[in-house]
Amino acid sequence: MFLGHFGVGLATKPLQPRVSLGTLFLATQLADLLWPTLLLLGVERVEIRPGLLAASPLDFVYYPFSHSLLAEVVLGLALGLAYGLFRRNWREALLVGLLVPSHWLLDLIMHRPDLPLYFGQSPKAGLGLWQNLPATLVLELGSLAVGLWVYMRHTRARNRTGRFALWGMIAFLVLVYVGAALGPAPASVAALAWSAQILWLVVGLGYWVDANREPV
Repeated sequence: MFLGHFGVGLATKPLQPRVSLGTLFLATQLADLLWPTLLLLGVERVEIRPGLLAASPLDFVYYPFSHSLLAEVVLGLALGLAYGLFRRNWREALLVGLLVPSHWLLDLIMHRPDLPLYFGQSPKAGLGLWQNLPATLVLELGSLAVGLWVYMRHTRARNRTGRFALWGMIAFLVLVYVGAALGPAPASVAALAWSAQILWLVVGLGYWVDANREPV
């Protein structure tokens, strides 16, 4: 799952309107933000196997610290606690914390059974929608579209930047996703890990877009 995580971030903005869209993106994508760095450090492992699945060439060999259910619950508790201590708003913190393990639940739909429940010799889960490319594209693009619709219904642009930056961010996300889904497999694990760091840019775009919009 890629676009769907951002769709969840967009769609949950009305639940706590003062939480920045950038923070919502940070929470929903925290697992994928950490994963590329853990790959570069050799802590987690992935293999590139073109043709493995219709919508993904990635064989996730070992990634319990970023993508196990237990790890994401712990990361959610940590991020929610940090947010609550910093912003002094525990309702907002609750939303931020809960969004982190939402990543595992959405990935469960897409992955083959390779998502660990906990560290060590854990059972693996996954429903395998990545085996069907058309269904994957419909779910990914549809999730983003629904999230965008909810976000636009509950916010309005303060200025031209707030209007055009939002559409620019959405176009960027779609182009990145379609290029990855329909393009060639990554040349190497290192190339994959470095290119995945672009997710941090999207988090920054979320803060910028939201700073130029206001709740309705």
